[in-house]
Amino acid sequence: MSSKRVCVFCGSSDRVSPEYLEIAARVGRLLADREMTLIYGGADVGMMGALAKASLDAGGSVIGVIPRAINDRVGHRSLSETVVVETMHERKAKMHELADCFLALPGGLGTMEELFEALTWQQLGYHAKPCGILNSGEFYDALLRFLDHLVEENFLKLAHRELVLVDEDPHSLLERIQHARPKLIDKWKDD
Repeated sequence: MSSKRVCVFCGSSDRVSPEYLEIAARVGRLLADREMTLIYGGADVGMMGALAKASLDAGGSVIGVIPRAINDRVGHRSLSETVVVETMHERKAKMHELADCFLALPGGLGTMEELFEALTWQQLGYHAKPCGILNSGEFYDALLRFLDHLVEENFLKLAHRELVLVDEDPHSLLERIQHARPKLIDKWKDD
C-alpha cells in the first residue's frame, strides 16, 4: 500500500523569498494531483499557508493540526479538517499518528525540530514511515553534510542515514516517498 497521507513540515515566516512560497505551492498542487492528503501544522502564513492554499485550490484534502493558542492567531479557516490540540507535543504526536510519511521543505527551527523528531522516532523503531527532505536550491546541503558528519563520528549508523530520502525535485521525491518501504534497523545492534 502506498503512502497516501503526507505530513509536511515547512516554514511559517512571511518574510521568506517568494521562491520558497512557490516551492510550497508546487508541493501542495502535486499532493492534490496525486490524491494524497496533506497533513501539516494548520497555519495560514508563510510556506505553510502557500502549501495548504495550493493543495485546496487544486482540489486536495488538507488536515491541519494546530495548538489552540496558535490557531487563534494564524490558523487556516478553510481546511478540509482542523484538529485543535492544546500543546506542541500533542500537535506532533497527532501529526505522526495521522501520517503515512514525512516530508520536510525549507523551514526554520520548528521545521528542524519536527524533522529530527520524525527521524529519531524512525531510528528508535517507533515507526517505519518514509522520511524525505526536499533540497530545493541546495537549502539543506549544510544539514546533509552534518548528517554525514554524524555517521563519520559514529553518532549515526550509515543505514539510518540512508533511510533519509533526499531530492531537489518535488515530483521525484514524492514518487520515492510514496513507494518507499523503510525497514526497521536496531540502533544498538552492530551490523
